[in-house]
This record gives sequence, C-alpha cells and structure tokens, in this order.
Amino acid sequence: MHDDTELTVRRVTRVLEERLRPAIHSHPHPLTLAAHRVGGEPVPVAQGLSAEYEPIAVGALWGRAWDTTWFRITGEVPAGFAGRRVEAVIDLGFDVKRTGFQAEGLVHLADGTPVRSLHPRAQWVPISRAAVGGEAIELFVEAASNPVILGSHPFLPTEQGEWDTAGDKRLYRLRRANVAVFEEEVFELVHDVEVLLQLAEQLPGSSARRARILHALDRALDRIDLQHVAETAAAGRAELVEVLSAPAEASAHRVSAVGHAHIDSAWLWPLRETVRKVARTTSSMATLLEEHDEFVYAMSSAQQYAWLKEHRPEVWERVKDAVAAGRFVPVGGMWVEADAVLPGGEAMIRQFAYGQRFFREEFGITCRGVWLPDSFGYSGALPQLIVGAGFEWFLTQKLSWNERNRFPHHTFLWEGLDGSRIFTHFPPVDTYNAQLSAEELARAAGRFQEKAVASSSLAPTGWGDGGGGTTREMIARARRLANLEGSPRVAWEHPDAFFARAREELAHPAVWRGELYLEKHRATYTTQHRMKQGNRRSEQLLREAELWSAVAAVRTGRPYPYDALDAVWRDVLLHQFHDILPGSSIAWVHREAAERYRGIAATLDGLVTDALAALGVALDAGGPLRANAAPVAADGVPAGAVAVPASAPGASVVRDGDAFVLASDAVRIVIDDAGHVTSAVDRRDGREVLPAGTRGNLLQLHQDFPNQWDAWDVDRHYRGMVTDLVEADEVRIDGDAVVVTRTFGQSRIEQRLFLADDGRTLLIDNTVDWHEVEKFLKLAFPVDVFTDRAAAETQFGFHSRPTHENTTWDEARFETHTQRWFLVEEPGFGVAFLNDSSYGFDVVRVPRDGRITQDARFSMLRAPRFPDPRADLGVQTMRFGLLIGADAAEATEAAWRLNAPLRAAAGAPVAPLVESSHPAVLVSAVKLADDRSGDLIVRVYESRGGRARTDLTVRAGEVGGIRSTSLIEDDRDDLPFAAFDGGACVTLELRPFQVATIRVRRAVK
Repeated sequence: MHDDTELTVRRVTRVLEERLRPAIHSHPHPLTLAAHRVGGEPVPVAQGLSAEYEPIAVGALWGRAWDTTWFRITGEVPAGFAGRRVEAVIDLGFDVKRTGFQAEGLVHLADGTPVRSLHPRAQWVPISRAAVGGEAIELFVEAASNPVILGSHPFLPTEQGEWDTAGDKRLYRLRRANVAVFEEEVFELVHDVEVLLQLAEQLPGSSARRARILHALDRALDRIDLQHVAETAAAGRAELVEVLSAPAEASAHRVSAVGHAHIDSAWLWPLRETVRKVARTTSSMATLLEEHDEFVYAMSSAQQYAWLKEHRPEVWERVKDAVAAGRFVPVGGMWVEADAVLPGGEAMIRQFAYGQRFFREEFGITCRGVWLPDSFGYSGALPQLIVGAGFEWFLTQKLSWNERNRFPHHTFLWEGLDGSRIFTHFPPVDTYNAQLSAEELARAAGRFQEKAVASSSLAPTGWGDGGGGTTREMIARARRLANLEGSPRVAWEHPDAFFARAREELAHPAVWRGELYLEKHRATYTTQHRMKQGNRRSEQLLREAELWSAVAAVRTGRPYPYDALDAVWRDVLLHQFHDILPGSSIAWVHREAAERYRGIAATLDGLVTDALAALGVALDAGGPLRANAAPVAADGVPAGAVAVPASAPGASVVRDGDAFVLASDAVRIVIDDAGHVTSAVDRRDGREVLPAGTRGNLLQLHQDFPNQWDAWDVDRHYRGMVTDLVEADEVRIDGDAVVVTRTFGQSRIEQRLFLADDGRTLLIDNTVDWHEVEKFLKLAFPVDVFTDRAAAETQFGFHSRPTHENTTWDEARFETHTQRWFLVEEPGFGVAFLNDSSYGFDVVRVPRDGRITQDARFSMLRAPRFPDPRADLGVQTMRFGLLIGADAAEATEAAWRLNAPLRAAAGAPVAPLVESSHPAVLVSAVKLADDRSGDLIVRVYESRGGRARTDLTVRAGEVGGIRSTSLIEDDRDDLPFAAFDGGACVTLELRPFQVATIRVRRAVK
C-alpha cells in the first residue's frame, strides 16, 4: 500500500472541524432576545428576573467591564422538532481560547431555577429530550462581562483590573441565540473521530495500530455525506467499531480522571465574581452528575461551598444532594487553597480546622486528603501539619512549573522537618486542567516516574482557574478511553479510591525530604507588601485576641467571643488564598484586601482591649505595666503575662565626627554620614560583623522585568543591573535613633536606626514612599561569616538551604522565603536578620580579601505592572532587625518579640495561664475549644530542632482531665497530669520541631 498518512490526517482534521463538529446542532431557529443592564454590582436572582427588559439583537454589543447584563431569551420549539432532543445554543461573544477568563453566564428558568453555566466551551442549554412542537421557551441568563485580563499578548499592563479604571467600552458582541436539534449520533461520531485521530498522532509512525486507525478513519469519512452528516453519521461510526473495540495492553497506564474546575477564589477577577463563578460551575457539574452515572466531580475550598450556601441557596441544594450521593466530592479539607509558604503555622492549622469543620457540619464528611494543586511551593513544615490534622494523602501539581529541574517523583512519601511523612501524588499529566486529550494521556504515561513498579496516576479534569469544570465532551472522551489499544486506560474515580490503590501498588515509595521549592514565582514572597503586612499583623492579633479572651473566660467567666473570632479567622484564611496573599491578583482584589485587613485589625484590637479590661487591665500608652502575648519573655515580662517590665539595658546614640554611634554594653554600631552601617561589633568578644571596607544598610535598586508573569516572577537576570543608593539627603539624630533620609528616582525613604530594648538588636524602621516602575528594592548587609548555608524560619521550625551553587537545584534557589527570621551562622557566631512583614530574601557567598563572606539581603519592594499596574505604589512601612552574635534559638525569640511587641497598660498584673518549663518548647496558641465545650486548647511546639521534655503548667482552675488531640482538636489519648490548687501540670516529650495539642477539661466552666 502507498503511504497516505499525512493526507489522511489533514483530511480528517478538516472534516472534523469544518463539517462534523458544526453538525452537532442542526436546523437552527432564531430566538428572541431582550436585555437588562444592571450597571454595577450584581443583583439577586429575583430582581434580575423581574427587571424591565429592552429588545436586543444578535450582533449587538453588550457589557461594560465587570458589569452584569440579564438576557431574557424567548421562543418556541418548531413543530418539526417534535420528539427530538432540543437545545438552545447561545454565544455571548465567546473566545474558546479564554474559557474562564472572559464573559460567562448562568442560565435560569423563569421561576429562578438554575440550569447550567454558559462559557466558551459550553454554549448549549437543554430544552427537552423529547420536544413537543410549539412548546414555549423562556430562559434568563445572568451574564457577566468580565474583561480578558490575560489576553493573546499576555502580561501587558491593563487598567481593566479595577471598576473605576476599566472604562465604559462594551466588550462583547452577541453572536448566536438559536434553538436547534441536538444530533446525538453526530456528537458520538465527533468523539469517535476525535479520540482516534488524537491517538493516532501520538503513536509511532511505524505503528501498525496507527496505520489501522487512520485507515478506518478514511473508510469512515468515505461513508459520510458531508451535506447530510446527521443522516450518514451512523454509517461512518460503523466503520470505526473495530478500532474502538480493540482493548488496551495489559500493562497500560491507568489514569483516574477526577472532574475538577480549580476555581481561584480571586485572581483576575474580584471575590464577588468568584461567588458567581462557583455557582455557574457547580450548576453545570450537578447537571452532568445527573446525566452521567460514571462521572465523579471534586471541589476543594470550604469557603466556596459557604458562598453557595449564603448567596446561591438554589444551587447549594443541588450540590448538597450530589454530595450526599457520593459523586460531588469535597476535597482538601481547607478553608481555601492557601499559599503554602507565607501563612504562619497556626494559620495553616486553622485552614484545616475551619475547612474540616465546615465539611463535617454541612455534609457529615471528613476529607482524607489535602488538595493543593496550584500553590507556589510547599513548606517543609506541611507534612507534619497534614498528618497531625488527620489527613492521609497530599496532592499537588505546581511542581511541573519548575524552570530548571524536573522533580524526580510522581508518587512518593514527603518527609517534613520533624520526620512526619505523608503519601503524596504529583500527577504526571502536568496540568490541573486536563482535557483528556491523547497528548495529555501520553504525557502522563510516558513521564510517570514510578512506571517500573506502579501503573496509576490521577488527572484533575476540567476547565479551571476561572472555572467552567468538566464538559460532556470530556466525559465522551473518557468513555472511549476506558479500554482502548494504544492509550492509557481512563476511568472516573473518587480521589480517595485512587490514593488507596496507589498506596497498594507502591509498597516502598521513594522519600523526598524537606520543602517542595517551586523554581518559579519567587517574587510572590515580596509583591504587594500590604498583603504580607496585613496577614502578619492579623495572625499576631488573632493570637493575642484568643489568648487574652481565653484568660478572661477562665479567670473571670467572661463569655468567650467564639462568633467574632470565627468570623475574623475565616476572613484571614480567605485572604491567604494563593493569589491574594502572594500579591498576584488585579488591583480590585488587593484594594479590597487592604480594606479588610484594616477592618480586621480594628475588630481584633477591640477584642484584645475588652478581654484585658475584664482582667482589670487597661491599655494605656503611659501605663507602668506591659502585656506580653508572645510565647517568650520580653523585657522581664513572662510569656502570656501582664507585669511591670525590667529596666532596659542602657543604650546611647552620639555623633562622633562625621559618624554616628549607637552603643550598649552588648554592641557598638557605627553609621557614616551617608547613613550606612560601617561597623557592627559584638562587644562581648570584640567580633566585627562587617567585612573590612563594606557597608551595611545599603539600599540596592535592581531593574526587574521578568520574562513573563510580572507580579509572580523575579528572574535571575535581575542581578545584572543594580544601583547602590549611596547618597543621603539627611542623616541626623532624633531621640534614641539615627534617622536617614534618601530620595531616588521618584521615591523617598526614611529609616530610623536604633537599638531594641535588649541592647543587642539593631532595629531599622523603614517608611518608603514608593513610585518606581519595574524595579526591585533590596536592603543589603555584608557579614564576615564563613558558611555555605543559611537557616530560615518556616512554620513551627526552621530549615537550612545551601548558599553555594554546586548543583542546578542550589542555583535555582537564588531568591528564597522565610517567616520572621533568617540566620547566617558559622560555629560559635551568627547574625540573625529579623522582619515584621517581609518574606523574601537572598544570601550570596562573596570572596573578599582571600576569605569567603556573605551578602545577606532583605527583599523590600517590587513594582510590577501586571496584573495590577500600580502594585505597591504609595507609602509602605516595614521593620527589620539585625541581631548580632545569634543562634537559631535567639533568632526565634527575638523575632517573636519583634512581631508581638509589648503593649503598655495600667491596672492589675496578670499571671500566665500556661507556662512551659523548657525554653525550646513555645506556646503557639491558647484558646477555648472550637466545639464550644469551654475546654481549654493549648498548642506547643519544639522550636530549636532538638528533643525536649517540658512540664506544661496550666492555671485554669480545677482540671477534670487532659487529653492529647489532633491539630484540629479531635481527641486522641488521655494524658496523666498532676493537679494542684488552681490548675494542673502535664509532662510532654517532643521530638525535634514537633507540634503538640492538648485539651484541658475544666471542671467549672
């Protein structure tokens, strides 16, 4: 035979796209359109249905950016459609390449019943499976004219990310509104042909299977009359039966498809739009579940379910029914799919606690796995938190975005800081928006790293990011791919079932130790500083509010503010979503978040004030007492107490010629007349911190124009252009501080350098009026320390990263993240770098005068222009600290004191409610139990990386029992304790970095 392969492929491709697919809907008849423009925020469904409508025609423009237009679509089923399956086909002006990123709609019946969503890949609406001629049609579409932010030329600055700047131009043109016959046989033919064609394109050119598929496709097209596709589709399909019936090889890879939409809780759209995206997507998924018995759909994020319940109860009821049937699957057990490196440890625990609580209360379900496909790296603390919260598995996809190194495993055990291990899957399909194409399936099978000993992987399947979910076309593909020669086997499956089978297949999985660092999106540690500052401040205020409220409840009987704290926690957890806290959303999102953080701070300050007042303490800037909510002593005030502070070590600031000197018994800091630190001496041993001839407190301004993903990425080449900001406008003494003022470009910075009350820590308060464009501001301190590693705090502990570049893995970590401190240390001496609201940093090894030194730098501010063209502009504040002669233990304590400063107060002293006898065991949380039993919950962690035995003293009155619990307060074991008058003492033994939680049952509540 002659080889006509290429001719056949081109023939089939053209016929499929130009003749077969368009024939799925036949005999179109126009429907009548009318429209009502809302002109602002969305309105309730009832209001939209009852609005005044004006005629509008196909071809008309509609939709200002972010507006809502209600369309009323009316007509009747033509008599000739009687007995046929009939659908409306509505094209709002869609672009199939922008699913989830442009106009969308939710279709309702006249009584308000939601039907399904409209989006570029789902433009049909069911009318009847057996139509009656003359049957009336009346549909209402709530259409959102969301602008395309990420367009065909991505990352261009745009003003469309905010209502006030988006303009009044109408963005979309109505293209189609018809009632038509749904030709089921043509639909099936289209997917027979599509699946086979895609499979043939993935098979080797020499493959007999490929040749037979193409030959069958040629024969099929020979049987189809392209002017009468519906009438001849069955004949064409008959030619494909044999090739579609050939079973898969015994060793074929097995793909577990899970319906999915990955709806970002905010990103290139505001939170209010996500509420509607969730309603649209879940309406369609509920319909698909009703129509296809094999289909399984999974959705994470308790917040999104809560939005449905509150805002779209009619959709919520359908979802509840589908969950009860076991095929709409809540997954993840989190409030939102949070960023996984920036939230503090306690906040990560609350993500699990609030997520699982919602799923238990609403559905009677406890999620068994954590589902985080798209977060920008994963902290090494997470395995312990996941296991400690009771989960059995973890799923992520984002590591496929690594720029430099391919991750070596797909199914493995992930080991955390403390040695906890969680069974983990990283789907080799390399997307969380799979379409079940042959190319995707071939990639999954070919790249699967464990193929020698296992054969299963998972594919999250559906249009995502902006929602949309699975389509009937994907279900049709899956049906054909269930057992097809040349392809992996595909089956819809519950995620728990997949993980159970994967664990059985892989008896001895490989182990990955430590963080899952993403070699991408490194700038999210810094972009939109107000998000970082608001989150850090909110986390600390929540700790204070819970602590003092618990003390007040136990000591005075004051009612614990459960509802207020729950509401604030849910708000904070929502804003830890992986495009809000990282700073990668449109301006609208970040404006609203900044407003919410201000409201959160006001609420929590009120709760703290009220709780202390109940204890006889009044916050008073001139008061003699200090309230210490930190888990470490500060200025002589015990952790968790209100007391008179000890006298601070003496410190001085003087001018010495052209220089300024900050001095105490512990350190001597010299600042030159340009505001740079030229000497920092540890007076305990005379050790100079700075290498000779270098300058600390050096501001460095880099050009910052990444190859793509402006708000997300900083590329290594940013280091190639740097300006040292060496000129000062003014350097002066103001009280106990040296004040440095600089102007550069269009910006101005004022720094206050002074010694903390401990006499050892150089504090630098920065106020920056920032107006640069595409720049990256760093604050550098050279240190004369010989090391090839830098330690950095993470949730409930710390870890070390190489600062050398021996491997490509090391080289890729040119920008990294911390929580509150990082440390550059050699045996016997170290320098800790503290922050109150920043996360990004870098440490570079630099040879100087024949010795290796380190340049340590805080990442301060960026100025990307996409998706928010004015990201970070305006006045920003941040505090940094330099702790000389420090180790990790001292860095941890100093960072706690920096982030939880003492509050001045007057009134009566308050003794600690909880005390730990071991200095390495810190109290992370003191609160009343989530179940509102009145029990006291205490969480502690080992902070130094060693084993520790501590006596935990709880002064909570008569104690009826103490139990260990999971991190989300599920009871575990009874613990022995020693009671005393007014409390009890329990002994805990902790492994390195272990987090432990106990429940103290109070006899009197």
